[in-house]
Amino acid sequence: MPVVLRLMRAGAKKRPFYRVVAADSRRQRDGRFIEIIGHYDPMRTPFELVIEKDRVQEWLSNGATPSTQVASLLRKAGMTLGKQSKPAKAAASEPAKGAPRKRTVKKTVSARKAKKKAARKAGKGAKPKTKKPKKK
Repeated sequence: MPVVLRLMRAGAKKRPFYRVVAADSRRQRDGRFIEIIGHYDPMRTPFELVIEKDRVQEWLSNGATPSTQVASLLRKAGMTLGKQSKPAKAAASEPAKGAPRKRTVKKTVSARKAKKKAARKAGKGAKPKTKKPKKK
């Protein structure tokens, strides 16, 4: 039985409240669960996050996988998920998070498109703008 740590929605319409639960991955999002291990209230400012860290660590050590949102919340709570960080050399060779990536493969353009582009640049084939007479 693959166990996943996920958010289970509760609360009223347009007033979400989530429980952090350990559940069978084959069950529905709001269906049967094994254990409630915390809750998350995004409507409060700042958001409220209460987690039983010892229970989460136990589930993770037993092979449970957190969903992407729960993993993000656990990191915000200061918990490590047990994954190894990248080596320093690999991290240094990667571009910064916001930096654009360099293209390694040159893009090929068909002859027809290249001809059209050249004509646009030269101003050939451009339709002259004509003003329409105003209706009175």
